[in-house]
Amino acid sequence: MSRFAKNGWWIALLALVAVGTLWNTPGRSGEAAVVLPAPTVDNPRAAGPMQTAVLAGGCFWGVQGVYQYTKGVKKVLSGYSGGDRSTAQYEKVGTGRTGHAESVEIVFDPKEISYGEILRIYFSVAHDPTQLDRQGPDVGTQYRSAIFYADASQQRIAQAYISQLEKARAFARPIVTRVDPLKGFSAAEAYHQDFLVHNPTYPYIVINDLPKIVNLKRLFPDQYRDKPVLTAVAP
Repeated sequence: MSRFAKNGWWIALLALVAVGTLWNTPGRSGEAAVVLPAPTVDNPRAAGPMQTAVLAGGCFWGVQGVYQYTKGVKKVLSGYSGGDRSTAQYEKVGTGRTGHAESVEIVFDPKEISYGEILRIYFSVAHDPTQLDRQGPDVGTQYRSAIFYADASQQRIAQAYISQLEKARAFARPIVTRVDPLKGFSAAEAYHQDFLVHNPTYPYIVINDLPKIVNLKRLFPDQYRDKPVLTAVAP
């Protein structure tokens, strides 16, 4: 991820205007938002204990931000999954040699949103599942597209949804999202948490991530919330 100083709301507005047309152009390369069908295989919404989804889709700042603005989500943490806990530090993960992917842990109420609906937003808005070992300007296996399933039900729903999207030819290019067993999740450093919410004028956020929030509201108005849920970790 590039690191820039904050430069004011006027930069945010100019950048959004500049990327707005490109972002919504069908067939372009990059993270274009798309309207996808709901999963045909899913768990019905039902009252029960909180559930957890772990997803990787490039820089965790933007993916965390998307789900912070999603109804039914109670907590989202940026972190690392796929490697050994001993190497779950930003500098080490950034080498691309730890096996980790920048990931988010999403705690959600199954009465308000289903696991399949979480995945629909993931594929539609949160990232581009056709980019192999990269996402937008970020390159490396730590930015791969991956679903880390916690149980057989999550595995079944994830694999069925990918097959459904492939059969429907929902994307111009093949889906490269991995479906891997969840072996652990380590929260990222405190300064990464709630980064999008606390840094809306940061150039990287403006160019790469704020359009995701705009598209979440536009494509999923019934699942968008105006006030984001924040982590318990200080920024």
